[in-house]
Amino acid sequence: MTWLTWRQFRAQTIATAGFLALCAVTLVVTGLSLAHLASITGLSGCHAAGCVIPADNFIIGVHGMFADHVIGLGTGVLYLAPAIIGIFWGAPLIAREIETGTFRLAWNQSVSRTRWMMAKLGLIGLAALATTGLLSLLTGWASSNWYRAAAVARGRDAPMVNRFEPILFGSQGIVPLGYAAFAFALGVTAGLLIRRTIPAMAVTLAGFAFVELGWLSWVRPHLMTPVRASVPFNVNGITGIMLGANNQMLVTTSVDKPGAWILANQTVRSSGRPFTGPATPACLGQGMQQCQASIARLHLRQLVTYQPGSRFWAFQWYETAIFVALAVALAGFCVWWLRNRRLT
Repeated sequence: MTWLTWRQFRAQTIATAGFLALCAVTLVVTGLSLAHLASITGLSGCHAAGCVIPADNFIIGVHGMFADHVIGLGTGVLYLAPAIIGIFWGAPLIAREIETGTFRLAWNQSVSRTRWMMAKLGLIGLAALATTGLLSLLTGWASSNWYRAAAVARGRDAPMVNRFEPILFGSQGIVPLGYAAFAFALGVTAGLLIRRTIPAMAVTLAGFAFVELGWLSWVRPHLMTPVRASVPFNVNGITGIMLGANNQMLVTTSVDKPGAWILANQTVRSSGRPFTGPATPACLGQGMQQCQASIARLHLRQLVTYQPGSRFWAFQWYETAIFVALAVALAGFCVWWLRNRRLT
């Protein structure tokens, strides 16, 4: 059974191996280049506050290379990999057998339905996890110095990079493995129920995208209770002033929470009520400095809701465990369905 599964999956395996080899060479070269740059700029040996100048020099050096583009490409590939696995590995796995009728031959041999299904799910599922894991490991290693520098750099070229932000979190650490397992199991389930390869692939893509977007909006922010803090308004970090009708004024400012995922940042009065104006005269026609001074006299505060950066790995483990559990549940459903339903 193992040999037969390998024969059927041989083309995908060879294509995946070639793709991995290309990615590995690119990321290893990039990682070694960044490690050398970290060494000559002093980033690799610095500690705490002493890393600011080395980090700024490192970032400047990176701009003369294509390393940041390679890291961005690696991040994009890690976002696409689970969906591709679900569409091209998961959906056709059973649907193609049913669509072509080859399942009749397979089940007339000495192999039972359950063993046939478990072999396919196990071997190809492990291949999916290994592929995603290697990509995540290589990308994380190659970009480690980049993220370290970005976290402390203060120069004008310093990038606004935070691994906890939604745009990057899903391509970091171990979470891509959970996504890959879920996408693969979702594709297999869609193929088993729909029995047609192309429609199953479309449903897999739509279903995976819906779950990912829904998870990001409705679930991930609440995996752990967010922290709420009231801090003095940062006048020097004002990012926007909006003047509206009836003399209204809305003002926003940056939040000094390194590595944190900011969920909400609301400007409030000292009483705790949201600040909506009235607009200060200095902000209506005078310069920025006068406007900042007038806002400072209002004694505003920031009501910040956030997930601390120290929770990054806790979120990684929670989210991975949930998606792996969903994948196992879908795989169990597929085995149950195949054992108890008659296919014609």
